[in-house]
Amino acid sequence: MQGRSTAIPRTEGPHIVAIGGGTGLSTMLRGLKDYTENITAIVTVADDGGGSGVLRQELGMPPPGDIRNCLVALANAEPLMSDLMNYRFSEGSLAGQSFGNLFLAALNALSPSFDEAVSRMSEVLAITGRVLPVTTADVQLVAELEDGSSVVGESKIFKCKKEKNCRIRRVHLLPERPYALCDALDAITRADMIVFGPGSLYTSIIPNFLVGGIVDALRASRAMKVYVCNIMTQEGETEGYTAADHIRALFSHSYEGLFNICVVNSAPISRELCALYREEGAQPIECSEKECAALGVEVVRRPLSIVRGKLVRHDAPELARVLLQLFRERSVRMSDGRYITE
Repeated sequence: MQGRSTAIPRTEGPHIVAIGGGTGLSTMLRGLKDYTENITAIVTVADDGGGSGVLRQELGMPPPGDIRNCLVALANAEPLMSDLMNYRFSEGSLAGQSFGNLFLAALNALSPSFDEAVSRMSEVLAITGRVLPVTTADVQLVAELEDGSSVVGESKIFKCKKEKNCRIRRVHLLPERPYALCDALDAITRADMIVFGPGSLYTSIIPNFLVGGIVDALRASRAMKVYVCNIMTQEGETEGYTAADHIRALFSHSYEGLFNICVVNSAPISRELCALYREEGAQPIECSEKECAALGVEVVRRPLSIVRGKLVRHDAPELARVLLQLFRERSVRMSDGRYITE
């Protein structure tokens, strides 16, 4: 076996599966591709709002937005191509729609399946690794609230939860347990490390667990599993949640012990920014190591935040460095290239 300090070429880097959706997942992918070429992003397809929702409704295709963001994050094409994929029309009937979404929609019309369209777009952008929809089924996300009411549609959850002023008890998909993409299950089986998040708890991460076969594959996997907790709570979804609350929700929608490491931000957030977030009902996520330990989860605190304008985001390079450092510290690379987690 080789020592942990040995530099590993990106082509021989660990097989990392990142599961989630939204901007959090794509941010993390930008950092990870500097360490390994063996990346698979498994992305939720429950979104039904914005430009993605329009294409989904009018063309009957899975929502392309989160997929597009991940493809662009892993792209090795010229910067102009990435800018083009992210270009959003501001006028006319296409107002609010991104070129990348339309491009993927066109490829979907020319391809035998949505996952094949994603694969073809991956070739155009010369991405590092792979991006996979968790399923190609037409699914709707349903949220059940603590007052007994429920709401259908990912884009409607925010407003309904705010009006009801109570927590989300559980979410599920319609139809129940659609089949997972076989390539997604295979990626989980072969993974050396599986990372959940960062991203919206109920609308980006958990929907992936609700797809048939995913939880069984995760349970059978011997990969190192890590949850990257959000830096701030999210208005209309996780107001007042602690890190332990996030962990409980993830476990209740999958299984106890899904992961045993939770990475949280330790960098302070300025009073000015906290005040701005409080106006929207959000705040820095509090984390009790004792409470997380009672759930069987070790907390790893690292300074991971960066400020972009008036928003607090994960620092992509630093988050990737921390994740790969954890992996190197807790796994051994065998002479045949396999990794064994200790």
